Amino acid sequence: MIKITGLGRFAAATIVLSGLAFGSASAQDVTDEQIKAARAAINALGITNQFDAILPNLAEQLKSTMIQANPNFGDQIAATVDQQALALAPRRADLEREAAITYAKAFSVDELKAISEFYTSDAGKKLLKDGPVATRELYKAADIWSQGISRDLASQSNDALAKIVKVPAAPPVADDAPAADAAPAAKPAAKPAATAKPAAKPAAPKLTIPAN
Repeated sequence: MIKITGLGRFAAATIVLSGLAFGSASAQDVTDEQIKAARAAINALGITNQFDAILPNLAEQLKSTMIQANPNFGDQIAATVDQQALALAPRRADLEREAAITYAKAFSVDELKAISEFYTSDAGKKLLKDGPVATRELYKAADIWSQGISRDLASQSNDALAKIVKVPAAPPVADDAPAADAAPAAKPAAKPAATAKPAAKPAAPKLTIPAN
């Protein structure tokens, strides 16, 4: 029996995506002219191209999860998930329609036509192609500029404040003045007193022996 551990999580992710895309935009009616103009603007911008990877990515994640739980059925799982993903592929058009409704609500027909006209021009195409690169370089330049401004601001502020805030100088120390923290000279250690020698014992008296 094949376990479907993780299936609910990916199904929930799909439902969330569907809810975000279809919840509020389809609640309001828009005219066919607005939808047509919005589709043209969206195609010129290519903003929905990034959504092409949603279904394939979900399918790969689901296959990986199911195969991990059921390694003996890897081929069957991969084939089944791919088949079901292909069956769901036509629903991609629903997302395109909701994107058109969203843009139709945000812009007027004339604005949408102007957007489409510009981004199908050579300048618009170049902006879409090279704009991200130029933006990255712009952020780099802004970072370098801000570092230089920060350095100069601190340096010039310090120089200006040095003329206002006067720090009194410490009085000079005389050469012959004793250092305040100099320790007093140590006195030489007293020599230990010499040990007194014991008094000599008196000599014993000699006896005189009378002659016979």
